[in-house]
Amino acid sequence: MVKIGNIELGEFPLLLAPMEDVSDPPFRYVCKKNGADLMYTEFISSEGLIRDAAKSVQKLDIFEYERPIGIQIFGSNIESMREATEIATKANPDLIDINYGCPVKNVACKGAGASLLQDIDKMVKMTAAVVKSTHLPVTVKTRLGWDDDTKNVYEVAERLQDVGIQALTIHGRTRSQMYKGVADWTLIREIKRNPRIQIPIFGNGDVDSVQKAYDWRREFEIDGIMIGRASIGYPWIFREIKHFFNTGEILAGPTIAERLDVCRTHFDKSIEWKGEKQGIFEMRRHYANYFKGLSNSKEIRMKLVSLNSVSEIHAVLEEIKDLYLEEV
Repeated sequence: MVKIGNIELGEFPLLLAPMEDVSDPPFRYVCKKNGADLMYTEFISSEGLIRDAAKSVQKLDIFEYERPIGIQIFGSNIESMREATEIATKANPDLIDINYGCPVKNVACKGAGASLLQDIDKMVKMTAAVVKSTHLPVTVKTRLGWDDDTKNVYEVAERLQDVGIQALTIHGRTRSQMYKGVADWTLIREIKRNPRIQIPIFGNGDVDSVQKAYDWRREFEIDGIMIGRASIGYPWIFREIKHFFNTGEILAGPTIAERLDVCRTHFDKSIEWKGEKQGIFEMRRHYANYFKGLSNSKEIRMKLVSLNSVSEIHAVLEEIKDLYLEEV
């Protein structure tokens, strides 16, 4: 049984990665329904939280059906991170996660996210401050290092465990790789084998199929897998991996009707959470992924993104469903 603090996550948990502009409550809802064991909010700026910025505060929204769920924060100032931790704790998540992995320029070049991999002493001080500022378990997501010459995550794992983190997720790339190249999990396995490490170690990066999840679980000896990009428009990846682990059988992919139903559920939750105008706008980025591989997916997407009312979008989704059911 994998545990973070008192949170029981089962024998081999599947985690939904915190993804900016993706991992909002509507998306988390459909991933939870399909078997995600632990989910995180989009990452939240500590500076935004302490300034009460609307966008940052809205990201604190969590719902009972999502549990267990972590709020992920990032920042470059230790005092701001301490204050942000206190604010996030009041939102009553199950844990607080610190982002030391985001590689994008406007985060890393401001001394936050993966940038802290260049200053482990500061990372350790920041983590200790966060741990002391909450009664909740604190976890961390990071990368192998800043670049190929500074793959220092082995040291990071030991030192962050020493100041109280209760789980560590490692993305198998350096910051300089961004999301290019192939994720390398060999260092993750070395950390898992380190006799000093007692906390759960989760692997992240490039898990995009049932077979890969199965093979890497065995090869790299991790306690669980965090899945990000492969779940966008395909929340079924969680249930498919679990089914294979439990039965050794490859589950058939979702039917067209299922794709449409989940897309509609995601859409309805988006409207419910953000309101009609914003909900319609934010859902547009998801259509291409839900209908990927269908013969006329581009036409479907172009039609859906051109519409501005809930009833019109519902009508088009029903039309598509009826059309495909007739073809079957």
